[in-house]
Amino acid sequence: MSLTTGGPTGDIRPVVWDAATQSVVVLDQTLLPLQVVDVQCSDVATLVDAISRLVVRGAPALGVTGAYGVALAMVQAQREGWSTQVLTDAIDSVRNARPTAVNLAWGVDQVRPLVEDGLAAVLSAADRVAAEDEQANRELSRHGADWLLEKLGDRRLRALTHCNTGSLATSTWGTGLGIIRELHARDRIELVYADETRPLLQGSRLTAWELKENGIPYLVQVDGAAASTIARGLVDFAAIGADRIAFNGDTANKIGSLGVALACADAGIPFVVAAPSSTVDLSYPTGENIEIELRPATEVTEYAGHQVAPESDRAFNPAFDVTPARLVSAVVTELGVAQPSQGESVERLVP
Repeated sequence: MSLTTGGPTGDIRPVVWDAATQSVVVLDQTLLPLQVVDVQCSDVATLVDAISRLVVRGAPALGVTGAYGVALAMVQAQREGWSTQVLTDAIDSVRNARPTAVNLAWGVDQVRPLVEDGLAAVLSAADRVAAEDEQANRELSRHGADWLLEKLGDRRLRALTHCNTGSLATSTWGTGLGIIRELHARDRIELVYADETRPLLQGSRLTAWELKENGIPYLVQVDGAAASTIARGLVDFAAIGADRIAFNGDTANKIGSLGVALACADAGIPFVVAAPSSTVDLSYPTGENIEIELRPATEVTEYAGHQVAPESDRAFNPAFDVTPARLVSAVVTELGVAQPSQGESVERLVP
């Protein structure tokens, strides 16, 4: 039985701690939707590799992974007789495995001060990170749904998503897709256009799978169709997630998000960014200095193991882009909604 999809509630939990084996178990999102496979990470190197290869991805899910990663490092340190410095370096390797997503470092930092208190204390704190993320996801989904229905009228809506912001990207439930799930529960979703999200197809592989599992009507479209779909009036709003939100409301998210935001602004429809408050990084005044992760060229020049470009090493592959605050209709966290495009600060969206 899959530990990540076979829980008592039926909810997808892409990251769990397996007490029996003292390991982090993640749902391999590189194999979905054709295979549902758990990856058992019994050592830090395996976990860091899983993070780097996007076996586990999504900002909130990475936060949970970071927290449990500290516990995993402690288990390995005890098993292999590590020095304090080796343990410190191992925890740092988890924290720094992906630079753009603030939640990974945040999750590590939530539990790291408890290392001297022992494994039980760290695991308790990591469990709390996961539980609080789920609670935040459900609360922000209610806020976002309320805001959209107030802006657009109490009617069935057509949505557009980019990348994956559902249970697979979080502890469970979802952020941008969580808002859509909340609207669907209220019978207020007519149709969802899911951008395929090149180059790794998180939209067609992951979001579409989640929409199907939840019985929500959807169509997968190529990323290049998004602007046209919006301009033709086929969409009422777009909802995405975020990997980091700056003080002024600039948001870093999966590459292609900026194009969706520009199209929404031109069409005059809401562009909504949904994330837990842990994603808001007030230490960044704007998005200008957010580090944009560059990923391997072969993710672009190869497809399913086949080379599709003349030279396999010649590609520009930024994983993220930054959407300026002026294009962001709403930032939604568990604490409420702010409207950066109207000059509202996101500062009140963090505890």
